[in-house]
Amino acid sequence: MISLKGKNFLVTGASSGIGAATGAQLLAHGANVFGVTRRPNALHPDISPIEANLTSREEISAIFKNLGKIDGLINCAGTAYLSRIVDGNPADWEEMWRVNVLALTLCCQYSLKHFPQGGGRIVNVSSMSGHRVPPSGGFYAPTKFAVRAITDSLRSELKAIQSPIQVACVSPGFVDTPLLENYFRGREEALSKTRENMNMLKPEDVAHSILTILTAPAHVEIGDILMRSSDQIA
Repeated sequence: MISLKGKNFLVTGASSGIGAATGAQLLAHGANVFGVTRRPNALHPDISPIEANLTSREEISAIFKNLGKIDGLINCAGTAYLSRIVDGNPADWEEMWRVNVLALTLCCQYSLKHFPQGGGRIVNVSSMSGHRVPPSGGFYAPTKFAVRAITDSLRSELKAIQSPIQVACVSPGFVDTPLLENYFRGREEALSKTRENMNMLKPEDVAHSILTILTAPAHVEIGDILMRSSDQIA
């Protein structure tokens, strides 16, 4: 197991949900955490804040201008709307594409110059919706399929240039985070019933899997962790 003590990690979406839980667990392992968020006041007090709106390419670029060496990047930021292809709002599609796909990819690219010579690890938070399309359909699942493809593409490209940087995904099912409020927008009763009938994953559960990747021995490369509540059928 690799020790994280004294190592530096950049976490996007660090002020809530999976990002906040990941930051807290990294701190508990003695790591230094830089948290990207639009709400720096909501960060854990021991996390170094980096304020940025991930829908802006300029603000994403600015994250890395004064950033020193990092040992890991964890892309937790994401947004989700149940916005169907047949009648959904294109503005919802654009926001999901910008945050879930473009911002994640740019953070991956920009981070590469900040890893030490010995490498490090990038973890992208995807979703079970990146492995199968839910019956409700929508544009969210395509963005998470893209995250899987980007992760695999980056891994192949890094191996082609013999880079020691490893790239992984974590793909959870339903996680009880503020993101669900957006996904169930206009369907609050359905969300209430889901919470009643399912013991959903907690952000800490996903953060634990992320830490499993980050602390794995250097010769162990984890591609993707698929996880869901034992109450979730598909």
